[in-house]
Amino acid sequence: MSSGTDTPELKGGKPSGCSEQSATGYHSSQRWLRDTGHDGNSKVSGFFSANALEVMKGALSDVENSGLKIRFRISGPAGEFTTASKVPGGGKTTGAQGKLGLHVLLHGDSGQSFFQMPNQGVKNNLAGVAVLSPDRNLHWGGGRGLNRTDGVAHAKAVNDLVFQILPRYMAFNSSNIFFTGVSGGSLMLSGFFIPAHIGNFAGNGVLLGCGAMEPQVKVSQASRDALKKTRIHYQSSQKELSDLRNSIPASIRAYEKVAKGMGMKTGEIDKLQTADNKPDAEHCRFDEKGFDSGIQLIVDNYGAIMQGGNGEVPGIGNVLKGVSGQELKFAGTDGR
Repeated sequence: MSSGTDTPELKGGKPSGCSEQSATGYHSSQRWLRDTGHDGNSKVSGFFSANALEVMKGALSDVENSGLKIRFRISGPAGEFTTASKVPGGGKTTGAQGKLGLHVLLHGDSGQSFFQMPNQGVKNNLAGVAVLSPDRNLHWGGGRGLNRTDGVAHAKAVNDLVFQILPRYMAFNSSNIFFTGVSGGSLMLSGFFIPAHIGNFAGNGVLLGCGAMEPQVKVSQASRDALKKTRIHYQSSQKELSDLRNSIPASIRAYEKVAKGMGMKTGEIDKLQTADNKPDAEHCRFDEKGFDSGIQLIVDNYGAIMQGGNGEVPGIGNVLKGVSGQELKFAGTDGR
């Protein structure tokens, strides 16, 4: 979803304001990703970010039988990258298990959070990954609004990226993978990824930021089983976009119903599924100041929200409010 002012306009495949880079060595022909330094890798406080384009041919036969182009950024200590990644200092074997988990972020419509990469580096033992939607308009799930016409293919692409492609670049713990969605990214995660693929990530969690909708495909048995031990947190704000004011509560009710259907009690559900929309602000502006800074606030407090912390977020308070019996109320004008 887009508020109309929060995302960069893309022309000819590049974000406006991002010039072509002349530095050598992306692992692909894509040279417009930000922060490129020596050998095409950005170094921030001792961390390297590998920027890459992978064409998953054959992996997604239901998409014109030609695959999807997946652009991604993965950020972490140089020593955790593989030799094949070409990151200076990387010496891990392709496919090797590592100590770090991953925090995979899916941006909102038009890609702002991909380029900002608020989860860059390692936080709470999770290496940051940002993935760019393969849609020409950079909408996760394709389509527009709540009609995400390519959600099935995009959800599978994210699942396959984690298990088939990222191991070529970094050694990580494949049993410790968390996800965050921003706006349109949250729609794809809640509508398609969770019901079809969360079974592969049981025991971890998904943070649905400023967006969510009820499952658009059948919730698999593996996903149902996973929801008995997987965190879901919904973070919204008072002046949310009008269409999301209905779809977020619908998603909450749907996944609560799945949990109840698995025999979970109210107390058990409320420990795993939580929701908050306290910020008196527009779409995604969780710090009541700006889009980017609002997303950054939530990512900076990811451990407190998603990894067993106390739920306290500066400026918001405790966001870990169980979904049982909670009906999110919105106020104010549509924050478009």
